[in-house]
Amino acid sequence: MVGWAIALHGGAGDIPIDLPENRRIPREIALRHCLDIGVAALKSGKPPLDVAELVVRELENHPDFNAGKGSVLTTEGTVEMEASIMDGKSKRCGAVSGLTTVVNPISLARLVMEKTPHIYLAFDAAEAFARAHGVETVESSHFITPENIARLNQAKEFNRVQLDYTAPTPKEPENCGDSQIGTVGCVAVDSAGNLASATSTGGYVNKMVGRIGDTPVIGAGTYANHLCAVSATGKGEEIIRGTVARDVAALMEFKGLSLAEAAAYAVDQSGPRGTCGLVAVSANGEVAMPFNTTGMFRACATEDGYNEVAIWPKN
Repeated sequence: MVGWAIALHGGAGDIPIDLPENRRIPREIALRHCLDIGVAALKSGKPPLDVAELVVRELENHPDFNAGKGSVLTTEGTVEMEASIMDGKSKRCGAVSGLTTVVNPISLARLVMEKTPHIYLAFDAAEAFARAHGVETVESSHFITPENIARLNQAKEFNRVQLDYTAPTPKEPENCGDSQIGTVGCVAVDSAGNLASATSTGGYVNKMVGRIGDTPVIGAGTYANHLCAVSATGKGEEIIRGTVARDVAALMEFKGLSLAEAAAYAVDQSGPRGTCGLVAVSANGEVAMPFNTTGMFRACATEDGYNEVAIWPKN
């Protein structure tokens, strides 16, 4: 039975089961808020591409997620944001990397898709393209929050590139348990089976300047076709190696797997435990949200009334 569906995520990783309420509750509220916005947009007849962009913009504007305003810092203390978006029916897509001033990278990715003959623009060229098209920009200092400076200093102290929700070591202060917050993404399908996916991130804490992750790589962090739409989160290098998002679609197309089977298999094969999670919807309104990490901030809703906001595995 065909029906609309939407799923979104705010990052997967080693999220402590005892995550303090002051860090858990604002993210749960934000996920619920973004889910409600997406559901209302789908019910009003907006195309899934518009819905996915709209929801990811909201997540980018929330400082508790690692995208847009909440983007974490490179080893040089700078922000380099990236995003991509894809329409399932046409397979049109757009991607951007290395952004330092763009308020909503996901919307710039869509402009690349719609206003250029290309798929991917990065760094100075992407910034220039944003200015030429009147995209909202701010001084890069807008993204340099005290919280992210503290996260960078913590990562430097322990000489590591920090992944999503890195748990504290015994030497670390107890309140640094989520020293990197999560990539964001949204997938949506309407009642006609049209699909879209969008993903946005600031990357890893203390990443090398110029590092590009899976988020803007079509087929790795983001993918949509006539069968499904997928947005991934986790360890970008492993997700790129595994072409995780495309694998979900390929397993459905060539092996005849259901969305749930394909998504679970793609996550299982993505690498060691703790590698990734994803959200996905199918053309007939199914939802899958598997992960092999401790947890994944996630939410979904379907036309038949199912509604969920969750972090850790269900009992």
